[in-house]
Amino acid sequence: MHYEPEEEIPPPRALWMPQNFGGLPPEFSRFASARAVILPVPYDLTTSYLAGTRFGPQAIIDASTHLELYDEELQCEPYRVGIHTLPPLEPSAASPQETIERVEEVIAWIVEHEKFPVLLGGEHSLTLAPVRALLKKFGSFSVLQLDAHSDLRESFQGTPFNHACVGRRMHELGLTLVQIGVRAISPEEAEFIKSAKNVHVCFDYELHSDPSRIDRALEKLRDPVYVTLDLDVFDPALMPAVGTPEPGGLDWYTALKILRYVGEKHRVLGCDVVELCPIAGMVGPNFLAAKLVYKMLGYVLAKGGHR
Repeated sequence: MHYEPEEEIPPPRALWMPQNFGGLPPEFSRFASARAVILPVPYDLTTSYLAGTRFGPQAIIDASTHLELYDEELQCEPYRVGIHTLPPLEPSAASPQETIERVEEVIAWIVEHEKFPVLLGGEHSLTLAPVRALLKKFGSFSVLQLDAHSDLRESFQGTPFNHACVGRRMHELGLTLVQIGVRAISPEEAEFIKSAKNVHVCFDYELHSDPSRIDRALEKLRDPVYVTLDLDVFDPALMPAVGTPEPGGLDWYTALKILRYVGEKHRVLGCDVVELCPIAGMVGPNFLAAKLVYKMLGYVLAKGGHR
């Protein structure tokens, strides 16, 4: 795959508002020097309830241009590692599998250039693409999935590449899967969890009755790690802009505690944030998603991660 960004000659500073993640000037957003690469994929073909996650990636990028780029927790400016934003990938209307293959090709290209890939969805089925690309490059790894749903169905609505099946597809690749925040599963998935090896689920009701369950779940991770975060893992009072909201869920600081632990304790290969379904006139969820991406980059890259 070949990608050449356009020549970076900005107009006069007073007239220029960069439309990339973070609203970064060229010295911090060029592909050649960036450590992280953002891939937006506006896709929601297999959405099963409320459609609109195809608008999520652009909403995240738009919100990110208004972030304060100094991180008071890390006491640094994570963007200085360099963050390049690719153009939105055009999904296929033919089949979910074809879209996943397209995304996999781009992620493989990002990794070959020794960049840290960040996928912005779109629906959760897309996660299979970076997982497959990273598996070919690095061999086996663990997946940390923060999600209200286990996504372990064999098939849903006529396709094994539905967003409700992405956990099952990852398990079939032989990966260790650690899920935190799950609070909506089918009988099929409940039986699968009981018998499946290398699938470790910390249900939401468990972590709320005993917060130490999170620590025990994280201990199941083995290096290296990929992080996939479905925004419906959050309490819908905090994150209402998702297609399938579920009562309960994580709060902001619990999610950050988890992500910081992973960034400090493990080699992280890449991450994604998926399933933002923007609500017109409500920018809070978009801003939360953008800041979450930025915090993850800080935990993984700005403090010596991504070894």
